[in-house]
Amino acid sequence: MDNQQESIDVLVMGAGLAGITAAIWAARSGARVCLASSGPICSGSSFYPGTWGLGLVGPEGKEDEADLQDTILAVGEGMADPALVQTLVSGIFRGIQDLEGMGVQLKKASHKEEKQFIPCFDHKGRDWHGIIKESAREAFLQELEKLEVTQLSYTTVTDLWREGHGFVAGTVRRGAKGWEFCSLHAKSVVIASGGLGGLFSRRLNTDDATGLGQYLALKTGASLVNLEFMQIMPGFIKPAPKTIYNEKVFVWSCFADRQTGRPIFDDWSEEEERERMEIRSTHGPFTCRLGSGPVDIRLFEQCLKDKGGVRLTYKEELRDSQPEFVQTYFQWLKEEKGLTIDDPVDIGIFAHASNGGIGIDPHGSCGIPGLFACGECTGGMHGADRIGGLSTANGLVFGKLAGIAAARYSKNLEKTQKEQDEEKETKTWGRSRIPNASQLLEQLRQVNYQYGMVARREEGLQSALKQVERLKKTVEKTKEWFPSQEAFLKEEKRAAAEYSDSRILEGALALSEGMLRAMELRKESRGSHYRADYPGKAEDGNYVIIISEDHGNLKIGYRGKSTTKRE
Repeated sequence: MDNQQESIDVLVMGAGLAGITAAIWAARSGARVCLASSGPICSGSSFYPGTWGLGLVGPEGKEDEADLQDTILAVGEGMADPALVQTLVSGIFRGIQDLEGMGVQLKKASHKEEKQFIPCFDHKGRDWHGIIKESAREAFLQELEKLEVTQLSYTTVTDLWREGHGFVAGTVRRGAKGWEFCSLHAKSVVIASGGLGGLFSRRLNTDDATGLGQYLALKTGASLVNLEFMQIMPGFIKPAPKTIYNEKVFVWSCFADRQTGRPIFDDWSEEEERERMEIRSTHGPFTCRLGSGPVDIRLFEQCLKDKGGVRLTYKEELRDSQPEFVQTYFQWLKEEKGLTIDDPVDIGIFAHASNGGIGIDPHGSCGIPGLFACGECTGGMHGADRIGGLSTANGLVFGKLAGIAAARYSKNLEKTQKEQDEEKETKTWGRSRIPNASQLLEQLRQVNYQYGMVARREEGLQSALKQVERLKKTVEKTKEWFPSQEAFLKEEKRAAAEYSDSRILEGALALSEGMLRAMELRKESRGSHYRADYPGKAEDGNYVIIISEDHGNLKIGYRGKSTTKRE
C-alpha cells in the first residue's frame, strides 16, 4: 500500500529556478506547499554544472519593453504568443527585484558596451545580470525553510490524476530505507520539471529533465506546443563531458577531424568561413535563420562519422586581448574544469533547451482547473528561436504567476472536503514494470539524436517514427503486471525504482512521437527547426502545431494563419 501523505494546497513538481519561485510565491500567498524534485532541491538546468553562469536579461527600462517584445516576436518567427511575450517582458524587472530582496547575488557587466554582452539572437544590449548560483542556492533554501515549504528531494512524480476538485500524485521516493511509493493529495499542481533534453542521447542538461512532467500534463488533458523547436548547440565530449561551449569564441576557434587533423571547413573560402564564424559567434544554439547554419550542420555530420566528435583548438590571437565575457568563461573553465586555453578539446553537437512545451495562459494555467506550469517545460513565450537569458526570465516571471494562481485556486475551492470525498473517482495504480526500461530508453534517445537533431529529413523522421512504434510494441509485449498487492509488496523497494524507470520510458515514447511528428509535419525551415529537404521558410508556415491526447492516442492540431489539414 502507498504511504499516504497529508493533503496539501499546492504541489510543485521540479526544484529549479521556476519550481522554487512557484513554491515561494504559493507559500507567500498563504498556501501549504510541497516541493518535489527528482534530484536535490536546487537542481535542473538552472543549476546545471556544465555551464559557466546563469544569465538573465530584461529591458533596460520601461521605454525598452516594447522593443524587447517586438524582438522576441521577430526572433520567434511567428511561433510566440504575443500575450505571453508581453507578460514575460513586463514582469522581468520585478523578478530581478524579488531575487535581490531574498539576498541573491547578481553579477553585472563591467564593460556592458562590449558586443559580447548583446544577448544571443538580439540586436542590442539589454539589462544583463548573471545569477551567482551558490548565492541563489543559499537564499532559496533559507526562504523555503522560512516559509515552511515541505521539501521532498529525490522524489519523482510518476502519476497524476484528478480526484474531486483536486489531484492525487503518485510518487516514487528514494529515502534512507530505499525506494518507496507515496501518494500526495493536492488541491492544485504546478509542473516545473524542465525541458525535453532527456529525449536525446547527447544532452546538455541534468538527468532529472526527462520530460515526465510534460507527459503527465498531456495525460491530464493539457496540450503541448512548438515541440519541433529544440535548442541544439555545441558542447564538450572530452575532457569535461557535457560542458557547454561558449559561442563567443567561435571566431577564434579551429575545428579539425580527430583522426586526420584536417580542418573540417577547408572546402570553404577564407572569407566564407570568416563571415559564418562571425555570425555564429553571436548566438549559442543552432539556427537556420542567420546564415551560420552550415557551421552546426558540418559539426553534426562530423559527429555522426566520429562519435568522439571534432578536435577544438584556439587561434593565437585569442590570448592577446580577451573581452570580459570571454575572460569570465576561461577563468571558470580553469577553476571548475581544470582546462586552459592551451588544452585541446573534443566537442560535439548536443540537445540543450526546449523552446516548446506545455501550453499555458498568462497566469500559468494549462487550461485544466487547478493545473499550472512554468519554466522550460512550457511553450509559447518563446518561438522558433529564443533570445539568450530569457529562459531564466521565464522561470522567474511565470514561476511567480503560476505559484500565486495555484494558491488562489486552492483558496477558492468552495466545496468541503466531505463533498469532495463523495465525488472522488475510484482509481488505483496498475502496478507494472518494463524489463530493461533504461536500455530501451537509451535506444530511443539514440534514434532521436540521429534523426531529430540539426538536419532533419522526411525519410529519417519517418524511419524514427517507425522505430518509436516498434519500441512501443516491445513495451506492450514485455510489460509485467504484478498479479496481486501481496506479490507487489514482497519486492516493493526494487519494484518502485523499476516502476519509475518504466514511467519515464512510457512518457519519453509518447513525447518522442509527438516531437517527431511535429518535425515531420513542418515541411519548412524556421529558426531552430531545419529541414534539409525543405530548406526555405514557407509563406504559409505561421501556424503552431499543437499536440494533445485523445483516449491514449496523440492528436495533432494547428493554431494560426494556416488552417489547412496537413495529414
